Amino acid sequence: MLGSTDAPTPCNRTLAMKHIRNFCIIAHIDHGKSTLADRLIQACGGVTQREFHDQMLDSMDIERERGITIKSNTITLSFTAPDGQLYQLNLIDTPGHVDFSHEVRRSLMACEGALIVIDASQGVEAQTVANLYLALEYDLELLPIINKIDLPAANIDRAREEIDADLGLDPFAAIPISAKTGVGIDLVLAGIVAHLPPPKGDPDAPLKALVFDAHFDKFRGVILQVRVMEGTLKPRDVIHFMHAGRDYKVDELGYNQFKLVPKEKLSAGEVGYIVAGVKSVQDIEIGDTITLLDRQAAEPVPGYQPARQVVFSSVYPMSTDEYPDLTKALEKLAINDAALTFEKDSSAALGFGFRCGFLGLLHLDVIQERLQREFDIGLVISAPSVKYILTLNDGSTVEVDNPSYWPDPSTIDSAAEPYIKASILIPEEYVGPVMELCREHRSESQTMNYLSAGRVEVSSEMPLGEVLFDFYGKLKMITRGYGSFDYEATEYRSTDIVKVDILVNKEPIDALAYLVHRDKARTRALHYCEQLAEAIPRHQFKIPIQGAIGGSIIARSTIQPYRKDVTAKLYGGDVTRKKKLLEKQKKGKAKMKQFGSVNIPQEAFISVLRAEKD
Repeated sequence: MLGSTDAPTPCNRTLAMKHIRNFCIIAHIDHGKSTLADRLIQACGGVTQREFHDQMLDSMDIERERGITIKSNTITLSFTAPDGQLYQLNLIDTPGHVDFSHEVRRSLMACEGALIVIDASQGVEAQTVANLYLALEYDLELLPIINKIDLPAANIDRAREEIDADLGLDPFAAIPISAKTGVGIDLVLAGIVAHLPPPKGDPDAPLKALVFDAHFDKFRGVILQVRVMEGTLKPRDVIHFMHAGRDYKVDELGYNQFKLVPKEKLSAGEVGYIVAGVKSVQDIEIGDTITLLDRQAAEPVPGYQPARQVVFSSVYPMSTDEYPDLTKALEKLAINDAALTFEKDSSAALGFGFRCGFLGLLHLDVIQERLQREFDIGLVISAPSVKYILTLNDGSTVEVDNPSYWPDPSTIDSAAEPYIKASILIPEEYVGPVMELCREHRSESQTMNYLSAGRVEVSSEMPLGEVLFDFYGKLKMITRGYGSFDYEATEYRSTDIVKVDILVNKEPIDALAYLVHRDKARTRALHYCEQLAEAIPRHQFKIPIQGAIGGSIIARSTIQPYRKDVTAKLYGGDVTRKKKLLEKQKKGKAKMKQFGSVNIPQEAFISVLRAEKD
């Protein structure tokens, strides 16, 4: 195998820029990015055999258990080519799920080239195509890799055809490998050196460095991951963040090699870390440009986009005593995750909680699991929602993502909701069911593109809110796991959104209110009512559970009361005695229904908000 296999060897001497390669690995989720990164690290001697474990660049337990990359990571490797020339390889691992495309975008901005990985058994999928377009947007050189050739279902020739037809890349330049067994890894390293371009930049120009990632260290504060585009940075330099407008003094800088290796400087073309006394990730903006305070660059690195939260949900502790613990837990997660936003919220039924913003449903799921696992907090999560833009009768506009803040319907002139352009890659035989699924989720336009033999891309424009609940699960079920899905946000379009209240014993439960298109309101309300009727225990009186839009009831379920046989003690006598007792019981039940309170267990909220809709 090529390269050194000794213990880690830091790049202790500064290399010429032509001997540096900055590259990332992009692919659809579960196509083997992290495994390929592991093999490259081993081949370059980036870690000893004793210290090695699978998914070296995945730092969270949840990443290793699910086999996904959630947070991008970076490492500097030393590679000795067959001709004896030493190269510095800066590898940036990226997430594969659509929710974290913002992280992929930042990583691509820091690179000149990318390895685009295709699964030999599954071929090109939706997120592969989406990442290709992102890479081309930043003018990256792409080296296709066909992975998992050791699988029985692997079809290298078909993968080459799809690389040509779907990606427009040279199919014969693709390198077939098995990242699991290590076959072909030497060819990948040789391809990186031969085909990916070296960085460009002037070490003597004013400093311009891109912050493409950051993480929090409890002893040293925020550690910034940067790519130096122009200029040179040294310890004790005072830096200026061009978007955030903050100034800090550099305490230390160097390379990432599983541990931080301090250096005397970082020059144009290099990737490394900076420690500058930043207290929280939220004090800065990931994607920002760093320059020197006393010699500032004329303009920041182009392509900066702030993270956009598209899914909103309220988070409540299962027990009200755990509210302070939930507050501390969210603050700790936000220190490392700048994309997570939260503000205080409250519910009459569930007490105090937080309204949180997420990049997508997977981001929500990851945060929920981390809160429960790392901080041992039981949670109740409200139904996810998107942000709607309302135009009121007085001409003003408001943004609403929480049903609690929905204004009086009589004051609303019009409403708009976010739309997405969905790209669905499927085998040809599933076209009919998938297009029907899109129509069920209010798709406004559908186009088909035959990519290769037996493979179709369905493009569809639909509301983002329709994708939040069960779309992806149904797609996987319909296509037997062969369908892949990617989307990009497009614009806001006019819609007919209503607020549906759920009433238990004629009292509205604020935590169960939701915003939905009018056509879907009754179906969802009926689901809520049926689930609550099963989850709430029976009382001594009849409990109506209703879904309502304003004063109009659109769905109802009833929990029947316990019935006590008050006539059991009677024997013989006139029938009027029995009627008298039954009438007395009837009046008592009516009074109890009027003044009695319904006990709604926490499990009822969970069953409603997390259950699948029919």
